[in-house]
Amino acid sequence: MATCEHLLKAGDPPPRTPEGCEECLATGGRWVHLRRCLECGHIGCCDSSPNKHASRHFHDASHPVMQSYEPGENWRWCFLDNAMG
Repeated sequence: MATCEHLLKAGDPPPRTPEGCEECLATGGRWVHLRRCLECGHIGCCDSSPNKHASRHFHDASHPVMQSYEPGENWRWCFLDNAMG
């Protein structure tokens, strides 16, 4: 189902903050949905959340693939190729 090289090569690191968005937990922020970076395990909030930390992590760290960190969801997204896998 993967449609790009980044999705095919994505890892499966453990979540750094399994209890929620790393930055929101540190600042008292809130989130709507969570995403896990498949390069380093960063947990960030989605683009529907006020601070969009998952997208910000991509722009700051250049880690291209994230995965939904919501129960029952396993889809992945490549920011570079705008591809879902």
